[in-house]
Amino acid sequence: MPAKNEDLHGNVPDKSNVALLLIDVINDLEFESGEELLRHALPMAERLAALKRRAKEAGVPVIYVNDNFGKWQSDFNRILEHCLGEDVRGRPLAERLRPEEDDYFVLKPKHSGFFSTTLDILLDYLEARTLVLTGLTGDICVLFTAHDAYMRDFNLVIPADCVASNDPSENEYTLRKMATLMDADVRPSAEIDFDDLKRASRGEPAPHPEPEPSQTARQSR
Repeated sequence: MPAKNEDLHGNVPDKSNVALLLIDVINDLEFESGEELLRHALPMAERLAALKRRAKEAGVPVIYVNDNFGKWQSDFNRILEHCLGEDVRGRPLAERLRPEEDDYFVLKPKHSGFFSTTLDILLDYLEARTLVLTGLTGDICVLFTAHDAYMRDFNLVIPADCVASNDPSENEYTLRKMATLMDADVRPSAEIDFDDLKRASRGEPAPHPEPEPSQTARQSR
């Protein structure tokens, strides 16, 4: 038997036990509740863009998991061009969170990022065990993706300030449920340290900070 190909023919150069997923952020928001969702999504996008920068600095791969919005003859690049190049409601969101050349993408037909997609095999080649889930909407597509990830025994981090829904109270309720039922870490994005997540995913303890010298020791110097 030939050896298992370890890098999908060179297309998955990264190896990381942590991956950052951006769910449905490339979105024209041209639907009835789109204006209300944009109002909550824009401040979320600023925090998510900062989180993405820190992830890439830490060598954590970024995966865009995006709905095809019923456009079965489309692909991710055409959806991106549509959201960036046309006068659509979601354009400022796409501008803030546009993918870079070394990012990955998975196009999904339904709510979960795992249902009938290549996400499973991509995460397998990346050797990811901890997933940081972000994006739209917290009470639907993030929730369904989190559910399927939990069923696959992934560790879940879902920063509460990097997930948005039409109704903030539903968003908060869903985050509490994911924390309770799926053991999700929902701390704010500013508190996430990707190096710590990598260590925890390997089962290594977090480094202990050097203790502050005692008052007596400081006075004796």
